Amino acid sequence: MTTRPDILCIGAALWDVIGRSPAPVACGADMPGRIARQPGGVALNIALALARQGQRPAILAAVGRDAMGEALVQEMTARGVETACLTRAGDLPTDSYVAIEGPDGLIAAIADSRSMEAAGMQLLAPLQDGRLGSDMTPFRGVVVLDSGFTVEQLAQLARSPLLAGADLRLVPSSPSKAARLAPFLHRPRTIFYVNLQEASHLCDQTLPDSAAAARAMLARGAARVLVTNGAQDTTDADHAALITRTPPAVRALRVTGAGDTFMAAHMAQEFQGATRVQALEHALAMAAEHVATGPES
Repeated sequence: MTTRPDILCIGAALWDVIGRSPAPVACGADMPGRIARQPGGVALNIALALARQGQRPAILAAVGRDAMGEALVQEMTARGVETACLTRAGDLPTDSYVAIEGPDGLIAAIADSRSMEAAGMQLLAPLQDGRLGSDMTPFRGVVVLDSGFTVEQLAQLARSPLLAGADLRLVPSSPSKAARLAPFLHRPRTIFYVNLQEASHLCDQTLPDSAAAARAMLARGAARVLVTNGAQDTTDADHAALITRTPPAVRALRVTGAGDTFMAAHMAQEFQGATRVQALEHALAMAAEHVATGPES
């Protein structure tokens, strides 16, 4: 049995390969810049950020047994993420994500999530086989779940008795996959962390700002939602309150991982008893620091 975690992060764990150019990049252009490789994937990014803030996260993800997978597991362990609950795929490569960023943010990205999609519901095996302890089935703690699964797998997860007692925190892995989280809209004890574009996909309409998006999400059945909007407004809303704040103004040196940093910082603050206003303002400050400090070496 693994050490009892504070939180489970279920979803993508992979390598991010990020190319950044200081100059605008046109389609087909060959530009000078910098390329960095770092641990990534929504679930892993949040687990790493939670570990940096003193939490004990465990990750349920699929990682290959290739050299890239072994290196990723070592990196996760060194950074304080519990890896005993990983699904190790021997016949598939470790997943990866490739992105190009310019001075105005993300230009394009491709996510190869074959191992995660192939594993599917097998990722929940630690909730049944004793690796998390028999007293943790069904799991009644906090679970972060990303939308990198297939539509059918997410529908199964929404109905799974293994997660029926969990405090769910949902996050899309991309705007194009946001609508996959629709089966969770009427689920109690569920918080959506989305950006404006993702909220628009979930609500099937164009939304002008984070407050409007939050109201639309609540109208669709969400119990609580946090909507970010880049350097513009961010809103935390449920049926009792709507709180909107503006992030600190910074010069952005990177964008990948900002939303995951925001989510982890917000969750950690609420775990420590911060008010909703305090948690929101702290999370915005942490996300601003992330984009202003540039990529990891």
